[in-house]
Amino acid sequence: MRILHTSDWHLGRSFHGASLMHEQEEIIDRIVELARNRRVDLVVIAGDLYDRAIPPTDAVRLFDEALVRLRETGATVVAIAGNHDSPNRVAVADRILEQAGVAVRGAVARCVEPLQLEADDGGPPVRVYPVPYLEPLLARQHLDQLDGDAEAAGAAQAEAEETEAKAAKKAGTAGSRRADRHDPAIALLAGQQSPEAEATRRASHHDVTELATTLIRRAAAAGGPTRTVVVAHTFVDGATPSDSERDLSIGNIDRVGLDVFGGFDYVALGHLHRCQAFDEGRIAYSGSPLPYSFSEENDTKSVRIVEMNAEGRCSTEVVPLGVGRPLRTLRGRMTDLLGSAAFSEAEQDRVRFLLTDPELPLQAMARLQTRFQHAVTLEHQPDGQIRNGSEDVAHAVEHSENPLDLALRFWADQQGADASDAQKKALTSALEAAAGMDES
Repeated sequence: MRILHTSDWHLGRSFHGASLMHEQEEIIDRIVELARNRRVDLVVIAGDLYDRAIPPTDAVRLFDEALVRLRETGATVVAIAGNHDSPNRVAVADRILEQAGVAVRGAVARCVEPLQLEADDGGPPVRVYPVPYLEPLLARQHLDQLDGDAEAAGAAQAEAEETEAKAAKKAGTAGSRRADRHDPAIALLAGQQSPEAEATRRASHHDVTELATTLIRRAAAAGGPTRTVVVAHTFVDGATPSDSERDLSIGNIDRVGLDVFGGFDYVALGHLHRCQAFDEGRIAYSGSPLPYSFSEENDTKSVRIVEMNAEGRCSTEVVPLGVGRPLRTLRGRMTDLLGSAAFSEAEQDRVRFLLTDPELPLQAMARLQTRFQHAVTLEHQPDGQIRNGSEDVAHAVEHSENPLDLALRFWADQQGADASDAQKKALTSALEAAAGMDES
């Protein structure tokens, strides 16, 4: 069984105001080519299909074309909603698409409903469980309902077992081994929270993911021998983010422990834009197919092609995509950036400038764009000049009564150097003129 794992397409995204649609079209071309040439059985897209909940029409068209073309390669396609997506919108035709070998899952309640792929390698079928992004408060309601339904079925089974045990005159022994996990006293003795206490505690990403995977294990076990693939959109503990992901919560409470994915043969993750893997590659992020921030300028964007054998063991090849305009950060003075041949290779890249001139040149970005037409951002970082700390500035403002002193301090903080005599004279004249206007 051969799996192509990708994620975080963010169709419709721009980069510092520049459209990425053409490059995203090239990405789709490349992924379709890989799926066809490598004879992939399953393509998984682990969330953030679009960049926003209401995507532009061009992005919707491109995603629709991608699904059609990927399915035409013979691969089954499984996609899930990420935190950037609207789960209801992306999954509007999920049930009918599933009949054609394509699943686009947004409904949390369907996370226990797998797509099953029959294999010709002598192993059991592969069941793919798509778990869309789980917003803790909302997801918990759906998962608790699924858990309750499962418990009701379990209670019926337990009642049947108890009847059988009584008939065998072993009801006492059997009964002594049973404990109602909803009994507050038993929960307290077991170190667990009662349902009343649990209901008042805010669910975390770890909590809802753990509940979802517990329900999936239960469903998988009930279905007989299988190899399992879980597709999820989350932030696992120990993973490395970039600057382009949207925070799921404040602090580190969005982290999900790796242990919640125990027992699955392969876990295809999305959300983080850097390719990375855990547990010998069994749990992995494919990363985004394009760099979406300058923190990713040195990352090799790729997809993962996973070979799963009949026993469920996986080996992975990380395949670079080699598509999209590179990002480059250039540091130097204006004259060097405009004239030096050392920067020639960056002329067609998307460039961030760290300009080191003592004073910011006039129309700096416009002049740099005459050589680097795809330049997108500029920061002024004068060489050898240290800006004043915020605490020092606040102290100066608080203790100074002279407007000129404040103006000169502000100038030094912003420019990284003291004002010249001519600049001091100009500031003095400006302040005197302002004072004259106040008096009139």
